[in-house]
Amino acid sequence: MADISTPHDSSEIPETPVARDAAPRQRAGRTNPPASAAAPRSPAPRSAPSRPAPSRLAAARAESAEQAEPPTDDQDATEADEAEPRESIFGSAGFRRWIRQSSAMLVSTIVHMVAFLALSLMVIQPEVVRNVQEVIVTALEPPEVEDELKVELENQIVDITEPTNALMSSSMEVGAVGASGPAGSISAPALDQQATDQLEVSAVKVEGIEIDIPNDKLMIAEVPDGQIGDARAIVDNYEEALDRITQEIMWMLDKSKVLVVWHFDQSESMKDDQKEIRGRIDHVYRQLGLLSRSNDGSLETAVTSYGESFLVHTRRPSHDMDEIRQAIDSVPIDPSGKEMMCSSIQQAIAIHRPYANRTNRQMAMVIVTDESGDSADNNAMLERAIAEAKAAKCKIYVLGREAVFGYPYAHIRWIHPQTKHHHWIAIDRGPETAFVEQLQTDGFHRRYDAHSSGFGPYECTRLGRETGGIFFMLPTVEKDLVRGHKDRYALEAMRPYLPDLRSRMEVSVERDESPLRTALTKVIYDLNPYQPEIAKIIVMRVHFSPDLGQLVEQARTEQRKAIIYLDYLAKVQKEVEKLEDLRRQEPSPRWQANYDLLYAQVIAYQARMYEYGAYLEEFIKNPRVVPSTKGKDLTHVRWDITTRKRILTGKVVEPYIERATELFKDVITNHAGTPWAARAQHELNRGFGVELVEVYDAPNPYIPPGTPLLPVPKL
Repeated sequence: MADISTPHDSSEIPETPVARDAAPRQRAGRTNPPASAAAPRSPAPRSAPSRPAPSRLAAARAESAEQAEPPTDDQDATEADEAEPRESIFGSAGFRRWIRQSSAMLVSTIVHMVAFLALSLMVIQPEVVRNVQEVIVTALEPPEVEDELKVELENQIVDITEPTNALMSSSMEVGAVGASGPAGSISAPALDQQATDQLEVSAVKVEGIEIDIPNDKLMIAEVPDGQIGDARAIVDNYEEALDRITQEIMWMLDKSKVLVVWHFDQSESMKDDQKEIRGRIDHVYRQLGLLSRSNDGSLETAVTSYGESFLVHTRRPSHDMDEIRQAIDSVPIDPSGKEMMCSSIQQAIAIHRPYANRTNRQMAMVIVTDESGDSADNNAMLERAIAEAKAAKCKIYVLGREAVFGYPYAHIRWIHPQTKHHHWIAIDRGPETAFVEQLQTDGFHRRYDAHSSGFGPYECTRLGRETGGIFFMLPTVEKDLVRGHKDRYALEAMRPYLPDLRSRMEVSVERDESPLRTALTKVIYDLNPYQPEIAKIIVMRVHFSPDLGQLVEQARTEQRKAIIYLDYLAKVQKEVEKLEDLRRQEPSPRWQANYDLLYAQVIAYQARMYEYGAYLEEFIKNPRVVPSTKGKDLTHVRWDITTRKRILTGKVVEPYIERATELFKDVITNHAGTPWAARAQHELNRGFGVELVEVYDAPNPYIPPGTPLLPVPKL
């Protein structure tokens, strides 16, 4: 079979129309074989040709020649001889044709490359660089007018020394340090009488100067909405607080009309406060022209109240003073003892918000209370109440009391009018933080003290702060407050110990991330006397029967409890001591103080519990004998446990007492001027020993049969 891979072999194929037509078709079929088919093998040549193998460009040229016209034998030989050397160098004439077609592109490329090279060689002329350098050198040269300036200043000082020092100087000593040198460079000033006479006769108008001073009311009124309010404004009485509220309302009136909602606590303990507010309401609206402005409708008032339920006492906001006074008088006493403060705030704002929007009024709410509100309602509704106030742009001002230090409750003494018995009624009065941070026990039972915290209850202060309002703290001691300790703490000393007023969720997340804070919180909740199961162990009896037999039985029970209690306190001490390194790393002074005080208390309570058990044992062995009556009407009714300085156990508890005393003194030194220091001093004053003291009381007054007894109120 003839080899068809070269053009000159085509002469071996017979020159018939079929042959001429078949050859192109056969080649065309091989040009694009199916992807799945294997490429056909080239037939093996009969003998290896001496000439180089033709390129594909030459083969394509041969195919074109065959399709155009059948060549003669002479032409085949001639073309083969001429084509062979050209193909060996450049392939064929197709290369020259490609050169001719791409010549324009090559020329354009060369031109652009030359242009780019020319542009890259273009730089800033040396003259420009020299000019810039000359400018810089000139700017850095020292000015030559320095001596002239110095002379001018000295002349100026000499010229104005006398009148300036004589009339305006506030320096305490002349010649201590002069304006341009040390002592003695300026002589003592002498009063220029002529200048003084001129000033006396000068027509100076003070009114003009006052007009140029910015109006402080307008400046404060322009503070953007959403600002952080004042969480701690200490006032001495309601009059001072109401004066401040009047000023706040006046600033609001400078911008627009105002709607004030007075929100009263329905607790029985608040009736006297409500009467005082009612008596001063005229004064509030009369100050700074507010009463006249209320008559034109710029200021309107609504009255609401809350207890277990929420009440509105004004049919619609009014500026009529008689109607406002009558509304305050209609606030009832809620016997439930519940204060749903946060939910009622949300309701009061939601009810009056449409009216305020419709009449283009700013809203403000004034809350009058002596408590922090129901804890369950606070936990569920505090953030909703804040969100409602912010949405209505309603500032909240709270007239409240100081929170008990680290404790939710204060106690009010109430004497039953029929039985004459004394009752300590708990009221919600704290704590100052989102969660309790102090022990809730005093070592024997739940706390009954009312140590002041220096801050208001957490809910009340957060409401004022977050809405741009104010919490007014009334620090006066109520006459019936049990064990009230009202210490005035310096603001600067308390600043590092400010409570965290963020939301409870934010506070709890940060607390749980701290091993120290988490451990201290666990100790506090493990020693919570309000938990019934825990109270069975850590709440010790402090009232004993006057009958010796009953007293012995009661004492033995308490001694068994004391052993368990002591064991737990010892374990707590070991765990707290492991936290010492974390305490040094704790960044918050407040939590440092929490650790320091709790550590000292845990050791002190062990000493007192040892003394408690030992004293009861000693009393059983050697009971004190006291008369059963005293005077005409008094009868011995019980024995009470109290603390004292003297101890019985000696060397057994001395190490505990010495260590606790040292730690309490460290708290007083390191946290001076704070509630932690006051609490530590209180613990030292109590002493570490205990004793039983006799209690006498008058017999119950006669109550006729069938007379119903008054229930103990819930304040």
